Amino acid sequence: MISRRTFLKGFLALSATGATFGGYALAEPFRMRVTRYQLTPPGWPEGLRVKLAVLADLHVIEPWMGLSRLSQIVARTNALNPDAVLLLGDYVPSYGMKKWARRVGGRAVGHDEWAGVLGQLQAPYGVHAVLGNHDWWEEESVQDRRAGPTLAGAALERAGINLHENTAIRFDKEGQGFWIAGLGDQWSFYKIKDPTCGCYVGVDDAPLLARRITDDAPVVLMAHEPDFFADMGELKDRVSLTISGHTHGGQVTFMGYRPVVPSRYGDRYAYGHIVEDGRNLIVSGGLGCSGLPIRFGAPPEIVMIELGGEGEGAVA
Repeated sequence: MISRRTFLKGFLALSATGATFGGYALAEPFRMRVTRYQLTPPGWPEGLRVKLAVLADLHVIEPWMGLSRLSQIVARTNALNPDAVLLLGDYVPSYGMKKWARRVGGRAVGHDEWAGVLGQLQAPYGVHAVLGNHDWWEEESVQDRRAGPTLAGAALERAGINLHENTAIRFDKEGQGFWIAGLGDQWSFYKIKDPTCGCYVGVDDAPLLARRITDDAPVVLMAHEPDFFADMGELKDRVSLTISGHTHGGQVTFMGYRPVVPSRYGDRYAYGHIVEDGRNLIVSGGLGCSGLPIRFGAPPEIVMIELGGEGEGAVA
């Protein structure tokens, strides 16, 4: 399979031949929509309604995802009045985006700058975050130590955001409990591959996380990469809903066809609400860009999930 970077370079070259086509791809990163889901997973307590706002793959960098735009996203998220806000990782830009920013006079935004804006998010049950692969890949020293905190993680904690790495917090709403949990990133160390699968080595630890969930209340799990959903180990029968980002919905999509999806499973977990064996996964298309500052057919989105709602599936 061709890499995302190779495909996006070719796509941009083709787009340059058509002003309408290319102009749309370059403009789409600045759009924003709210995608809503309503579902009641199996075993979800009757009468427990929890509203979750999800922000994924911000890749903060001027001029495409600068502080002004990030502030707009925060304000719009707060206006949705969620019970909790979930941040799914990849706050820092990819190497390719940094190169493009230099070409147009942009810049990577300081960690405490973007984290300070995210610190303005408000929800009664808190703001919760996991790290993504790019949050790890920016630091050679972290690669060697195999331990945090990363620069991004430390900035989130300074901003008062709950940072999860194989940890969980239990909440009660109107007398009924639920957990918000976060899996450590699965692609943390790009220089180290697992010989059994050829995949990246991560800091994810499902057995440890399972031990930290100490009762039968339903669990909402944040996992940056959706691949974990295929085989969740000890968490398979404990998690009511898994929420992921990472894929950008393909970032470039032609009538549902996604040429590049950064997943071992191809298009299987690329985007949207996926149900397998009665288990539920929602994959956000994210908000920022990776590789190149383009999107096509995959507009940036804030995801709003209502658990225990009357409807099922996505709501436009």
